[in-house]
Amino acid sequence: MKLELGYIYIKDIQFAEKSKVENGTLYVNKEEIKALVMEDQNFKSVEVELAKPGDSTRIMPVKDVIEPRVKVEGPGGIFPGMVSKVQTVGSGKTHVLKGAAVITTGKIVGFQEGIIDMTGTGAEYTPFSKLNNLVLVCQPVEGLKQHEHEKALRFAGYKIAIHLGELARTLVPDESEVFETPTVKEGFKLYPELPRVAYVLMLQSQGLMHDTYVYGVDAKQSLTTMLYPTEIMDGAIVSGNCVSACDKNTTYHHINNPVIHDLFSEHGKTLNFVGVIITNENVYLADKERSSDWSAKLAEFLGLDGVIISQEGFGNPDTDLIMNCKKIEAKGIKTVIITDEYAGRDGSSQSLADADVSANAVVTGGNANEVINLPALEKVIGYTSVADIIAGGFSGSLHEDGSITAELQVITGATNEMGFNKLSAR
Repeated sequence: MKLELGYIYIKDIQFAEKSKVENGTLYVNKEEIKALVMEDQNFKSVEVELAKPGDSTRIMPVKDVIEPRVKVEGPGGIFPGMVSKVQTVGSGKTHVLKGAAVITTGKIVGFQEGIIDMTGTGAEYTPFSKLNNLVLVCQPVEGLKQHEHEKALRFAGYKIAIHLGELARTLVPDESEVFETPTVKEGFKLYPELPRVAYVLMLQSQGLMHDTYVYGVDAKQSLTTMLYPTEIMDGAIVSGNCVSACDKNTTYHHINNPVIHDLFSEHGKTLNFVGVIITNENVYLADKERSSDWSAKLAEFLGLDGVIISQEGFGNPDTDLIMNCKKIEAKGIKTVIITDEYAGRDGSSQSLADADVSANAVVTGGNANEVINLPALEKVIGYTSVADIIAGGFSGSLHEDGSITAELQVITGATNEMGFNKLSAR
């Protein structure tokens, strides 16, 4: 399967009478965006804000981050099964507003949302401080149930990202990249001497509002299966969860998965990138056994020599991670796992809730319990009042001057387990 991504680089974002992309600037009609969001009767109001790199701006609590894209050639559309009709994506051409994002916030339903600072200490820990962001602050109607609120906010983000992506449909990309995965049979013929490597992508699916969707299907309702890497790059997987901000895979993370990009960069050179095995994370032991059994079975069936495994979340999912690792290793297939750590504020506690001797090749995204101080910023988009209750915060996190003391856990993407961050350890 072959996909061409055309990048239109966005260097600035501004409000204007007409929405368009011109000379590297994304111009947005604010009232147009409001009207589109308010088509959903679950909202009583919406504010639309801008947050640019270097702005003295704090966004909290963050629900999701989505990159604007548009399918310009080939089957399907962006976010198939969620917004576009169910049709296999991952081939043809897709245009990307690279450097722009839609961020959703408001009085969110849970306590596991995060913070994005556009400048200062916090900005150094999140990749989203480097983007030109359109922020939707959506307020639900009275009495809306939590899961309905989460769904409405999620779809508002998708809708606006697709709307902005459409502005790039007829533009000539500044740069294009082509990604192609051969079939299993073709791969054997093309690269007989190269090690066969796949990526086991663990998807958060541990209960209500801990969901990830694949072609519109909640991952907890699916068995372990396989996708072409380009399907994921084309929007087949989206976030629908409220896990801790630091290691949550937002929708932006999924469509820009760095493990997939890095494997493609070595494909045909040092390895044969066979594809992506997607597997869910479960609550009950029997479900964990089933999913990890299938991961190992698929890895063996594909004749793999090596596997990279990434997880999402921490604690309970550590068991899924280790089960995948040791069962695949037992098939004679080498593994590398990507995780993060909850090793206590002094870094001396056990990093993972589970372990095994076969997990001897580990990449870490950092210690989420590290305490940081976020200075007061001039503008807050959203609500600082959640600082004491979001995961990583505590009583007294929010100070009178607007500064925040909290664990790194509060920063969206800070210890991301796809490696989409700046932290690690040796």
